[in-house]
Amino acid sequence: MSLNPAEHDRKYGELDQVVRAHLGLGPHVPEAVDAYLRQTWRTRPWAIAVAAGQLRAYADNPPGRLRLRLGEYYRLPDLGLAPEEVHGWLTGLADRLDASLEAGQAPPPAAPGTPWEWRARFPELAQLLGGWFSQDMPEEFGDHEAALADYLEGTDPGLVAQLTGELHELLALPLGEDGLALALVALGAEVQPPAPYTPGAWLTALALGLRGPGGAPPA
Repeated sequence: MSLNPAEHDRKYGELDQVVRAHLGLGPHVPEAVDAYLRQTWRTRPWAIAVAAGQLRAYADNPPGRLRLRLGEYYRLPDLGLAPEEVHGWLTGLADRLDASLEAGQAPPPAAPGTPWEWRARFPELAQLLGGWFSQDMPEEFGDHEAALADYLEGTDPGLVAQLTGELHELLALPLGEDGLALALVALGAEVQPPAPYTPGAWLTALALGLRGPGGAPPA
């Protein structure tokens, strides 16, 4: 019997977040754990202990091939680890999390440093950029304004308010135009801002426009 979503989250939800923080980076990149800790300390500090416990439980009781095939256990993404390395890697991650908790210390505040951290810190902006500003945007919507209008038409006002806050938070980071251009890519955008906007000017126009009546898009 395959895992249902509630059981998955109860047994493996935080483990999955820690592991996915390494995707695209590799298993032995300290910045991946720093990113998880920085984001989780600021939003859900209680989850760090949960993650450490789930990592140790999985390391000590790995599923066999049959149970994995039946979907009864969480399947670790392929990070390039040999089977004999998995136990030590998972327990090492748990040790890092426990050490952070025992010291009561999070990594210093900073702009996101990994793909996972960008999406975790700005989830609704990632939803907008990845879903409405992909490389198919010109064919699907015609232009940026139409794409944004389609997003606004089908999105709950509470999520639009969240998006507005995320835009202001992103613009408050000391990134500069090059950094904001990289942020757009990390958050899923596959098209350039509309002319004549720079990345910063477009994000500012979005943030200001969404605060207008009905969340009207910028002209």
